[in-house]
Amino acid sequence: MAGAGLRLVQKVSATRVFARVAPHFIPAMDRAVHRLTRGKVLPSARMLPGVILTARGAKSGLPRRTPLACMPEEGGKSWVLVGSNFGRPGHPAWTANLLANPDAEVNWRGADVPVRARLLTGEERAAVWEAALGFWPPYAAYQARVEREIRLFRLERRG
Repeated sequence: MAGAGLRLVQKVSATRVFARVAPHFIPAMDRAVHRLTRGKVLPSARMLPGVILTARGAKSGLPRRTPLACMPEEGGKSWVLVGSNFGRPGHPAWTANLLANPDAEVNWRGADVPVRARLLTGEERAAVWEAALGFWPPYAAYQARVEREIRLFRLERRG
């Protein structure tokens, strides 16, 4: 997606209406299409690169699959995940799962990749946040709507 179309999507995704509606249909659509195409298609990845994160639940220990936008680094050697929750008040559940169980897996372009997640802090977080804002400007609107600091994670390949 490029040019005017991308700017329109960014403008719409920064709205409060989008924040209320999108969490109810985008992840469900991504999960269903990803499953039906055996990992070949992730619809939201037409706007932003995306992964399916599989992490153990912080409380249950059960595997939880979550489609997420990501910022790939070094050609897919690592990924940054932004816990924006579409600019809604609470941290998304997947961030608590990664804090409790940092060893996880991502499905990246149809391939399952074991990863270790690390919460970014301090100067490293500040630098990655600036890169994330350049990558997807609506993150600034999400941060402006919430009092919490949006969590950033770097997922690096294991083994």
